[in-house]
Amino acid sequence: MAGCRGESVHKYKYKPGCICSRIAHMALDTSVVGARIADARERAGLTQAELSSETGIERSALAKIERGIRGVRALELAAIARAVDFRLEWFLSEPPAALVSYRLRADADLDIATIDRVLERLARDVESVQSLAPSLVPAPREPAPPLKNQTEADELAVRARALCGIDNRSPINDLVKTVGHIGLLAFSKELGADTADAGTILLTHGAVALVNSTNHVGRRRLALAHELGHYLLADDYAIDWRVADQTSSDVVESRIDRFARAFLAPAVGLGAFWTNARQTHTVRDAAVLAASHFRIDMSTLARRLRELELADGAECGEVRNTKTSKSDFIEFGLFDPHEMEGTSVPPNFGQVVIKLFKQKRLSAERALSLLQGTLEYEDLPLVEPAHESEIWDLLL
Repeated sequence: MAGCRGESVHKYKYKPGCICSRIAHMALDTSVVGARIADARERAGLTQAELSSETGIERSALAKIERGIRGVRALELAAIARAVDFRLEWFLSEPPAALVSYRLRADADLDIATIDRVLERLARDVESVQSLAPSLVPAPREPAPPLKNQTEADELAVRARALCGIDNRSPINDLVKTVGHIGLLAFSKELGADTADAGTILLTHGAVALVNSTNHVGRRRLALAHELGHYLLADDYAIDWRVADQTSSDVVESRIDRFARAFLAPAVGLGAFWTNARQTHTVRDAAVLAASHFRIDMSTLARRLRELELADGAECGEVRNTKTSKSDFIEFGLFDPHEMEGTSVPPNFGQVVIKLFKQKRLSAERALSLLQGTLEYEDLPLVEPAHESEIWDLLL
């Protein structure tokens, strides 16, 4: 790469904005970079010998780098980043403050590695895009006060709907887009059945939520509504393992669960819909229609009907055991949603990334990385090739 050498980075001056310049900026504290390299290697499940083999860096040299005895060279760091599948800026910049705080107080026995690592990447990606497009999220707002009881959870849901520009009768058809308008950027990825349902990290402006798309759509939507509660309450970092399955001891989480149900299925809207549906339909068919209309799962519907006293215990049990069949979709003309299926990015975030790419402020590789692999190179819009003098600005 023009302007970059293999020698230790603190010996040279580099063009502002290039990779070597950013490494050199941190080279005064080699122990910080070394510790991050060791951390990344361990997260990737590699020994020093294996990383040495992957990168071509002698094991003894790698050991000195990790211990901060010697600085890392530019090309060495690039090779390490590729081997452990971390972006270069992970080694060169501090993680969001909320993430640092959370890790310091996290339960050592709780395995949060999978979702924690993905959330950190997303948070860094969003902050990177925000630095280029500050209008990505709205101006900061005052956080809601802590929820003291279930009534306050319901009241917060009403205010949240008003904040999102939604009345208290309508279903929320595009939840990701809706919460994105008020600064919660919701991504989804398949993380597996044995990890958390969702997580949220508060940024300086806005927040990032990650929803585990391994779960069915009703649970994904409930999880995101739950994360919205954390965002409105300004919780700096939250990992939620089993949304809607909180025990009575999880008082705060159960109140946020109540908020999530009220946000998705408002009392006025659900009450009117259920009453009308029951006039002409059985409990089972009314449940199918209501769950589809508000796009919630049967368990959430049953709990909401019970807490609003719209159905008795036996009816709620029937609702909870109801399975929507393929014939229901045909008979009732139901909408089959795929929201947050697989890997997805919030629409407003994707639009900003494409705009920055067209403005030549992001490279194709960086744009595709930010879009989490939801697009291929040929899907990107055609733009004029960047001039050589512009390439430095696209490297990171």
